[in-house]
Amino acid sequence: MVDGLSRQLAVGIKRVVPESPESVEVLKYSISFILNAIFIIGFSLLISLFTGKIQEVIIVLIGYALLRQVSGGVHLKSGTLCIIISTVGATVLSFVQFNSTILLLATALSLLLALIFAPSRIEKQTRIPEKYYPLLKLISLALIASNLAIQSAVLASAFLLQTLTLIRGRGVKNK
Repeated sequence: MVDGLSRQLAVGIKRVVPESPESVEVLKYSISFILNAIFIIGFSLLISLFTGKIQEVIIVLIGYALLRQVSGGVHLKSGTLCIIISTVGATVLSFVQFNSTILLLATALSLLLALIFAPSRIEKQTRIPEKYYPLLKLISLALIASNLAIQSAVLASAFLLQTLTLIRGRGVKNK
């Protein structure tokens, strides 16, 4: 779905601006990221209108995306799969409710995972030089630690899910 639409848009752009130095493949790749974000946000918000969890879905989407930008994580092979899993994840996490002890444990586990693994798998996803990776780790830790003041179970869940994607296991190929 996303790949086909991205290709159509890229070909259309190249047809209108043939002198562009970017190839159709480069345009397709860039457009697919934009479309993924639009579809994830759109579908998640649409579902939240029916569930009554608009604020919670917005918190999940923003918290997850901010942490992902500085910490990295696993990338799914298919844009469509990414949209489906992300939309379902944002919807499910919007219903999370737990007490302050669980919130503290979830935040502590997220901090530990970020301390050990962040940033993870960002080498081919960013232009940030490797010398700044320790700063990305610190920003990740500060972002997660901010929930100690905010005290949001939904945000703690989003951070925990995101930090779980940082773990590199045996058999996982680095890309």
